[in-house]
Order: sequence, then structure tokens, then C-alpha cells
Amino acid sequence: MIEAAFIGGSGVYELEDLRDIETIEIITPFGNTSAAVTLGSIGHKRVAFIPRHGTDHSLSPSEVPYKANIYALKALGVRKVISVSAVGSLNEAIKPLDIVIPDQLIDRTKSREDTFFGDGLVAHISFANPFCKNLSSMIDSFCESLAIDRHLSGTYLAIEGPQFSTKAESNLYRKWGCDIIGMTAIPEAKLAREAEMCYATIAVVTDYDCWKEDQEEVTASMVINNLKQNVETSKKLISKIAGNINTLGDECLCNASLRDALVTQRILDNQKIAKKLGVLLQKYLPA
Repeated sequence: MIEAAFIGGSGVYELEDLRDIETIEIITPFGNTSAAVTLGSIGHKRVAFIPRHGTDHSLSPSEVPYKANIYALKALGVRKVISVSAVGSLNEAIKPLDIVIPDQLIDRTKSREDTFFGDGLVAHISFANPFCKNLSSMIDSFCESLAIDRHLSGTYLAIEGPQFSTKAESNLYRKWGCDIIGMTAIPEAKLAREAEMCYATIAVVTDYDCWKEDQEEVTASMVINNLKQNVETSKKLISKIAGNINTLGDECLCNASLRDALVTQRILDNQKIAKKLGVLLQKYLPA
């Protein structure tokens, strides 16, 4: 049984300490995943891993096949997804090399498909709380046990990229009350919710974006250098999560997010798209 899946962002292209490694290609109705899915064991737990940008970071944030990645993990039976992402800080109290476990999200992307549904089959999921509270709390408890500096809350502002923000944008987002800025939580969080999976983000802060006048402007090399400094922290945290993932209860509201979002008659009237969605709709299809 696959207990959990990790999606690695910039600088995180593999999981260390994996045993009994197996690499599999999963064909999805939405194309290929970012890379082959790696399966392996940490402790006594079986986990899956996908490098979001590919093994050689060849995919920009807008080119990531988010639908294929989430669908593939759902097909494996995964119910809990932990994203590891590099972000910039919009809050002076959140320092580079800190970790943020965000609880809110603002979508400023422009060109990404952010739903599995459409073509006659509509689903309106609840997304008031975009990150799983249970999974986020569990991650926070493991951060505490490892004495990792972290923030258990924060609003994640998702931009299209791949360019970083202008100073005017960065200051605007600060006025909105945003705490961190990144490029990949959307549509990942939305798709995970539609797939009835618990989803939480470990946001690794690499810089102060470009709003802080006494800091040098953010560059890709700055981001990567700071990420490298946080590799050991990330590895320890991931190993801790993977080895103890079953401490989270089996049931969560995330795992029933489609229950009140679908109209059975619409499924019956749209068998073609329902069949395409396969593992997402299995439990809602008439016997």
C-alpha cells in the first residue's frame, strides 16, 4: 500500500533513504507525468515520489503536467500528498530558510487548466480551506520534534511565472496580506481536492522576493543556493513524515470532497467523460 506521495519542487529531484526502489511509467488520460513515478520504502512505509519539474528541471511552472501527476498518484491509491516547494517571503517575519506550512491560497495564474471536470460533467468542490488541516498539523508536529523553524499558517500567493514579480506586484501582494509567493500550488491543490486527496505544502523560503529594499534582487541562482542549504532539513522532515504517515487518521473531509459536488444524473448523461476520469469517479458510478 502506498501510504503517501511527495511532489518535489525546485532542487528536490529525488528522495533519499529510499529502499526497494521501483520506477514505473503510468499512462493517464491527461498524458505523461513530469517523470516516471518512483516507489520505495522509508522505514516501514511505502511512498511515491514525482519531481514536479522533471528529473533535470526541464519543465517551467506552466508546463508541469499537473493533471497527469495527480491522476497517476490517485491511480496508485495515494490519499495523502505532500508538496515541497520553493517560495519567496512577503512577510519580514518569515525569513529565508524558514519553512511555512500555508493554510490559505490566492490564485494569480492565468493559463493553466485547473479542473478535471468539464465537457458536460461539472463538479463544484468546496475550496474554502485549500490545504488539508489534518495533514498540515501533522507536518507541523514533526517540524517541532525536529526543532525546525516553521510557521503553521500563511497565505500562499500563486503566480504564473516563470518570471519573478515586479516590485509593484510584490508590494501589492504584501498589502493584500499574503505571506509567501510561489508558482506551483495552483492548480496542484485544486486538482488534489477534486481527486479527494489530502494535500499540504512544505514551503521552503528562499528569498524576500523583490519588495525588501535592503536585499539584492531575487535570482534563480539565489533560490537554488538557499535551497541547497535547506536540503538536509528537508530530507530529515520528509523521512520523518514518510515513516509516521499513518499517525494521521484514515478518514478526512478531503477524502469525500466530491460527495456533494456531483449530480448523479450528470454522470449518467456523460458516460464518456466519466469513463475518462476513471479512478476519480469509481465510487460514485452506479453499480
